Amino acid sequence: MSKPRVVIGMSGGVDSSVSAHLLKEQGYEVIGLFMKNWEDDDNSEFCSSRQDWIDAVSVADVVGVDIDAVNFAAEYKDRVFSEFLREYQAGRTPNPDVLCNAEIKFKAFLDHAMQLGADFIATGHYARVREVQGRFELLKARDLSKDQSYFLHRLNQAQLCKTLFPLGEINKTEVRKIAEQLKLPNASKKDSTGICFIGERPFREFLNRYLVQKPGPMKTPQGELVGEHIGLSFYTLGQRKGIGIGGIKSHQQPDGSSDAWYVARKDMASNTLYVVQGHDHPWLLSSSMTADQASWIAGTPPATGSLMAKTRYRQADVTAQFSAGSGEQFALEFTDPQWAVTPGQSAVLYDGDICLGGGIICN
Repeated sequence: MSKPRVVIGMSGGVDSSVSAHLLKEQGYEVIGLFMKNWEDDDNSEFCSSRQDWIDAVSVADVVGVDIDAVNFAAEYKDRVFSEFLREYQAGRTPNPDVLCNAEIKFKAFLDHAMQLGADFIATGHYARVREVQGRFELLKARDLSKDQSYFLHRLNQAQLCKTLFPLGEINKTEVRKIAEQLKLPNASKKDSTGICFIGERPFREFLNRYLVQKPGPMKTPQGELVGEHIGLSFYTLGQRKGIGIGGIKSHQQPDGSSDAWYVARKDMASNTLYVVQGHDHPWLLSSSMTADQASWIAGTPPATGSLMAKTRYRQADVTAQFSAGSGEQFALEFTDPQWAVTPGQSAVLYDGDICLGGGIICN
């Protein structure tokens, strides 16, 4: 009887490399696939795809799996990057990793893998899949410090039933240990950070290449002019660094100190950026929010009631009252006000370890 075939996305990083090894150990026929999703500036110092490909090939050799490359740059530009720019142009702050997972890794890549005769696909994400009475659940990883279910919340039943996450049950420290024991060439390679097509380059500099700067007034909630912004697209709610106003004498405290400034609101109609002083200013706190473009892993929204939610990736789950709206909308009311709830980011819902799905924050 032939072994089940798994096509695994190999990025050249340590997580997908160890995943390929674990799958082979578990008795699967493993084929590696390196996805090239961006090629606008292959030769720049910030684009690491050539080195990543070399690392992926070297690892495949050590682990003993075949590897091939597939170019999804056109799909990525069309389905992820163009949406990313549209959102920024509209003054929101999108999360391209969420879109990339839904549109590229678990759609274009999944389709390609199925054409290669795959029974399953696999990635190096830290998450788990569980089947319960014929339905598939997305669960948080055992290593909660690395859990990536937030970025996977738009997956559906058809995608989850074909997906394996070999790292779901183990800790990152164990992954590094396995890589060292196998003498993988990338065992000590740093984890990639930031958005895949931006890499380590300065973010504002990157956006400058694609978005038009439209300067405008920077005001306090009282309407006092405190500076000029370079364009609303270049700021995000809660941003503290790079606002460019520093301490202003009239806003100092009695002891001579001055609270830091934060971006609090954007008024697209008047092209005004509102800034406030102090981390806990009321304009930075939200007791409720609405979301649209809802996507539910079970195929239907959860029942109205109390759930756990995240409105940004690096955040502890918080208690919220969930209620489904019309179409793809829903609302959350938080037990405790949440800081810098940002339009364009994802609000993701949980029932314990189970990721239920989520949507894009409107306000």
